[in-house]
Amino acid sequence: MEELISNKAEIHPDAVIGKNVVIEAFAKIDKDVVIGEGTWIGANATIYPGARIGSNCKVFPGAVIAAIPQDLKFKGEYSTVKIGDNTTIREYVTINRGTASKGVTKVGKNSLLMAYSHLGHDTEVGDNCVIANSVQVAGEVVIEDWAVIGGSSAIHQFCRVGAHAMVSGMSGILSDVAPYTKVFGVPANYMGINSVGLKRRGFTREQIEIIHDVYRAIYQSGMNNSQAIEHVELCVEPSAEKEQIVEFVKGSKRGIIKGATRTANVAAGA
Repeated sequence: MEELISNKAEIHPDAVIGKNVVIEAFAKIDKDVVIGEGTWIGANATIYPGARIGSNCKVFPGAVIAAIPQDLKFKGEYSTVKIGDNTTIREYVTINRGTASKGVTKVGKNSLLMAYSHLGHDTEVGDNCVIANSVQVAGEVVIEDWAVIGGSSAIHQFCRVGAHAMVSGMSGILSDVAPYTKVFGVPANYMGINSVGLKRRGFTREQIEIIHDVYRAIYQSGMNNSQAIEHVELCVEPSAEKEQIVEFVKGSKRGIIKGATRTANVAAGA
């Protein structure tokens, strides 16, 4: 039977390793680490104290999980990183653990973090997300379920990216990205709704049209956000998607990303 754990890996005796975990040569598993069953840890990956990795995950060579935050306010307080089941972390991804602010950095289930991406302290990534190559996510960002962040994008601290949103590659996110939208640019602008992604995920034509109606009011009616939301609540057909957007916009602390300018439209090929 092939050996599941290399004798060249460095594993602290206090680490908790589940059944059928594969740990390749020169990986380092520190104390206070929990790895769920069926997970694969590639060569030269480093898992620091506080890491909680789910079942059937893949951690590729060079990844570093649960290193201390790159935050000058960090004073050595106890914190963790939690990674859900079936998530893949590609080469040289870095995920910093939390601070006193939230105490934990989270990645959900069935997500993919591509090579060289970074998650700052206390960030929360939902289920079924894709974070493409070299994406840089600052501390205390929230990325909701099914969001896709294109390669080499950067997300400012405290921003939120709504569910099913699409951030095009090489974008700069300085404000919140509303659910179901697509954005592009530096700084990013609203470019419409993520209709292709929604169709792929089984949203009906009726659901997509209601989402369109909400964002027509927000971005094309000439009303300010408060007026547009009031109009949406009164005039747009009830749906779970409508309620999710309204709640997101009302709760946005940084404000949602603005509509596209002519320059941004030209740059995006629109």
